[in-house]
Amino acid sequence: MPSSLPQDTTARPADNAVLLKSMLALAGPTALVALLQIAAQLTETWLAARQGTAALAGWAVILPFALLMQQMSNGAMGGGVVSAIARSLGASKRDDASALVLHAVIIAVLAGLGFALGLSLFAGPMLVAIAGPAAKDATMMYVILLFGVGAIPAWLSNTLASVLRGGGRHALAARTLALAWLAYPLLSWLLAEPAGLGMTGIGAAFAGVFTIATVSMAIVVMRGGAGFVPNLRTPVSRPLFTKILSVGATACALAAIANLTTIVVTAQLRGYGIEAVAAYGISARMEFLIVLMSFGVGSALTALVGRAAGGQDWRMARRVAWLGGGVAFAVTAAFGVTVALAPHAYASFFTSDPQVLAIATRALGFTGSSFGFFGLGMALYFASMGAGRMKWPAMAAVSRFTLATGGGWLLAHVAGMGMDGHFLGVAMGLIAYGGVTAAGVRAGVWHRK
Repeated sequence: MPSSLPQDTTARPADNAVLLKSMLALAGPTALVALLQIAAQLTETWLAARQGTAALAGWAVILPFALLMQQMSNGAMGGGVVSAIARSLGASKRDDASALVLHAVIIAVLAGLGFALGLSLFAGPMLVAIAGPAAKDATMMYVILLFGVGAIPAWLSNTLASVLRGGGRHALAARTLALAWLAYPLLSWLLAEPAGLGMTGIGAAFAGVFTIATVSMAIVVMRGGAGFVPNLRTPVSRPLFTKILSVGATACALAAIANLTTIVVTAQLRGYGIEAVAAYGISARMEFLIVLMSFGVGSALTALVGRAAGGQDWRMARRVAWLGGGVAFAVTAAFGVTVALAPHAYASFFTSDPQVLAIATRALGFTGSSFGFFGLGMALYFASMGAGRMKWPAMAAVSRFTLATGGGWLLAHVAGMGMDGHFLGVAMGLIAYGGVTAAGVRAGVWHRK
């Protein structure tokens, strides 16, 4: 973390240049990890498809839960950890920052255990109900290894990385995670195909890679990598749990709402055929890419805004938030415009099926133009975590859900737009998400309580 940000809160160009430089220095390493994560997940998709139709179907059923675990442990509860530590350091409460590490680790272990038990117990019946017995046979060991063995290491590695980010050591956190996401696809392929383990090999690779990542990250944190040495002997304190959970629990709920939005829209499209469901899956995957594109800047905003808020410099906090939001908007809007202008080209990267391709092209034609607003909303959501102000991001998530599901249904069935109505509803939800989140970043909301 840069130790000297401009203290004069007047928005001078020179000061903005210093802030932007500090922000990009923190955002760069995390953005690189996000790109590696995207590549690893695309490789996993390719590997799952090579294991046969039953394996691919079972993998598709489990995928939303795997993504949700990553979102919660990294950006949601992880953001709560970053925010709590950054605010403590900004308020010159280093003892609190040291004690927060133990509390963050306890939360990570319990949350990982919840995923491990929940998916190990209920994935079997769910796989049979949705994809059939063959899918269960092909993927059940993958589920047990991915969640039963790998959930706690995944939560711990992302939580410890968040401790480092809270101390402004984004590059240090990125090194271990980058190595993990580089090793995961290679090890997955080796175990799945040369070793002949199939989907079981992919699950074993995930559990093994993130177990090693957890040990490596723990060594770095315990040696003072975050700028302070954790105090693991501190008494457990409810106020310190609250400091993390007041942001992290809300963020986890918002991640669940985001996934629920996609699930409900997908269910609404079932009536148009399996091709429509597959096509919307492509559009939804592009929305997830916007989240990862925004996470680099967003993780920097959580730390920088948290420092400013902890020091009660709310004008600086708002200024940092809007500067980062502008960067995220520029990048994601530029990407979204290219998608909206050439949706067929982007959709063809994912499918060659003529019907799926045609519908995906229509979907991206609607949603692509809204990506900039979604990117702005995601960046300011992460900034709001740093500020500890989550009311407006929560309202934004509800607005997105309402417009994408209810508004899309009305446009499709009452206004007579059919599938296009659903796609327009999704786009309206993304725009509303950005607008409502942005409306909360103002002096009347971000101020000393």
